Amino acid sequence: MLDIDFVRGQFPAFAEEGLAGQAHFENAGGSYACAPVIDRLTRFYHDRKVQPYGPFGAAERAGAEMDEARARLAGLLGVETDEVSFGPSTTQNAYVLAQAFRQFLSPGEAIVVTNQDHEANSGPWRRLEEEGIEIREWKIDPETGHLDPAALDPLLDEKVRLVCFPHCSNVVGEINPVVEITARAHAAGAFVCVDGVSYAPHGFPEVGAMGADIYLFSAYKTYGPHQGIMVIRRALGEALPNQGHFFNGDTLYKRFTPAGPDHAQVAACAGIADYVEALAAHHEIGAGCVHDLMRAHETRLLQPLLDAVADRPGVRLLGPRDAASRAPTVALALTRPALEAATALADHGIMAGGGDFYAVRPLQALGVDPERGVLRLSFVHYTSEDEVARLIAALDAVL
Repeated sequence: MLDIDFVRGQFPAFAEEGLAGQAHFENAGGSYACAPVIDRLTRFYHDRKVQPYGPFGAAERAGAEMDEARARLAGLLGVETDEVSFGPSTTQNAYVLAQAFRQFLSPGEAIVVTNQDHEANSGPWRRLEEEGIEIREWKIDPETGHLDPAALDPLLDEKVRLVCFPHCSNVVGEINPVVEITARAHAAGAFVCVDGVSYAPHGFPEVGAMGADIYLFSAYKTYGPHQGIMVIRRALGEALPNQGHFFNGDTLYKRFTPAGPDHAQVAACAGIADYVEALAAHHEIGAGCVHDLMRAHETRLLQPLLDAVADRPGVRLLGPRDAASRAPTVALALTRPALEAATALADHGIMAGGGDFYAVRPLQALGVDPERGVLRLSFVHYTSEDEVARLIAALDAVL
């Protein structure tokens, strides 16, 4: 069992007077930062806010901490150190990758995208149609939002070079079988790009074992600073045209960062690994088991929430009713604008979101008006059982 008191003690936000009595249920938009990240960021600005890698102490410390962040995140993800790159956001990282594929592919070749994705892993690829690249859409079930792996097979042939899909959608929540889908794509000779933004906060996946060629997620949703993190496996990363400065082309992690990264925020990302290791040490488990620890806690708290909203009149739950098959990101389509409901929940001390959450295509595919949007209730492992009970009570009052 997760020691929730220990966990919450690692997040300074829970001790902030301005947040007292507020239950955070918009974690899919950004999680609280853990103390090790905040400490490292503060230390960097105090002690090493200079050009890194220079021949003097502060610069050496800055560069070493940036290198540490990359190495330790690579260890968490089960990939090589130089296969981890940093960028300003996942949206920007995907855009840069799309420009690389624009040069890499020939007119007439194809990319498969889904209508389940956040726009970050959909829009940049779809724009390549203007360059003569064929875009094929892998469609979700319009009733359930389910992305059927078997429905991918008819889209695959020798022309398909890339398949893009989410680990889980930021409104549907269902966890897609990345290993199975990747195997299908690879068997057809295609590379795979997985948007892990909505999954990674619920336990870092072992990307190396999944087989994906690209895996994207956001540090600010995994308890860190506002950075995008991308894994690009070596075979693909070295094959794609360099998007960075020409003289950095031989360094894998610099090939897809046209501008220099935010040094302080990169260095602070080592604090994410500090936190995961602290969780593992406190619970006397290996760091690789933290994923399961987080998921077990979240699943236990999620099922009562799903049960409370699944059959409520005037409410449509998007995605599965079974907590074990989804992330704790719960989107509800209502008979009134979702932002109104989120605003009403705020009066009950519940911080939630209402809108389209850049998931316009999934909402349209599900028959939900993006202008009305959905009420999104999202939590992570630091959420307590009491907070979920408070949320359910607030929903009873508001809905």
